[in-house]
Amino acid sequence: MAVVTIRELLEAGVHFGHQTRRWDPKMKKFIFMERNGIYIIDLQKTAKEIEKACHIVQEVAKKGAPVLFVGTKKQAKEVVREQAERCGMFYVVERWLGGTLTNFQTIRQSIKRLDDLDKMSADGTYDLLMKKEVLQLEKQRSKLQRILGGIRAMPRLPGLLFVVDTKKEHIAVAEANRLGIPVVAILDTNCNPDVIDYPIPGNDDAIRSITLITQLIGDAVLAGREGMEAEQALEEKETSQGEEKKSPRKRTTSRRKSRTNQTAEKK
Repeated sequence: MAVVTIRELLEAGVHFGHQTRRWDPKMKKFIFMERNGIYIIDLQKTAKEIEKACHIVQEVAKKGAPVLFVGTKKQAKEVVREQAERCGMFYVVERWLGGTLTNFQTIRQSIKRLDDLDKMSADGTYDLLMKKEVLQLEKQRSKLQRILGGIRAMPRLPGLLFVVDTKKEHIAVAEANRLGIPVVAILDTNCNPDVIDYPIPGNDDAIRSITLITQLIGDAVLAGREGMEAEQALEEKETSQGEEKKSPRKRTTSRRKSRTNQTAEKK
């Protein structure tokens, strides 16, 4: 069964690209035609690429690796946050901090600072400080939460990035490429597909288009996590059954030894 239908893609406006004067020639293979000065994306190819992308996302999630959703443009923020939270993954919807991936340990230190500020706010430390100091700390805490809140609980580097608008998120893409982290991304007709591992040709400006594709990625994450949980449950069941099978043998062996001893005593 197809991950998405052509009708669903059409209704979401995924096929609308940019104006013909704003395009990257490397996207030619994904373009169906030009109409009224706008490139129309080939949705047959989009559907195939979505299937490939969802498959790799599901595999990554099944291994238990984090998936990082990235979309800082206005029309993508809420959708990206909502879908990442729905599938229990992580996100960046504010400004991408340089080094978020390539200098992850420094980012972890900033997250620790945020944790410390939260603790100070909760344990009454603020009550011992001057009002001006408290305001400065709260301003710092608010800024850190806004920028790092979506990756605060991410335990390690992600196993995959999902990106909305690679032109805007070029730093995130560059960092992922440098570290060999696979990237799945929505690519409009003005983007370069060569720097993306799993490109999804589509409209990266319309909210409906972004929502549809991001939701499909979220569904793939959930499917992968369900598969991981099912495998873990099966392994636990097999281990439990194996232990149960071993136990009777031990008891049987013990009984045999007891009978042998009793026979020897009678003799």
